[in-house]
Amino acid sequence: MSMSPDRLMALEMRTAEQDRTVEELSTQIAEQWKVIERLRKQVEALTERFVEFEHQNASEVPVAKPPHW
Repeated sequence: MSMSPDRLMALEMRTAEQDRTVEELSTQIAEQWKVIERLRKQVEALTERFVEFEHQNASEVPVAKPPHW
């Protein structure tokens, strides 16, 4: 079973194009992962600050629902 040179060339070109696309997508995923990690750290830091702020400003009197609720 032989393959025509044109068909073989087309398949090789398609494979090369797919390899390039996979490499580009891999690079983009790596960059996005860095952004996700940076944002995750920022959220953790903000959460810690918020909890700390809440503790510092917590009132001594417990908050209760008004009687009409």
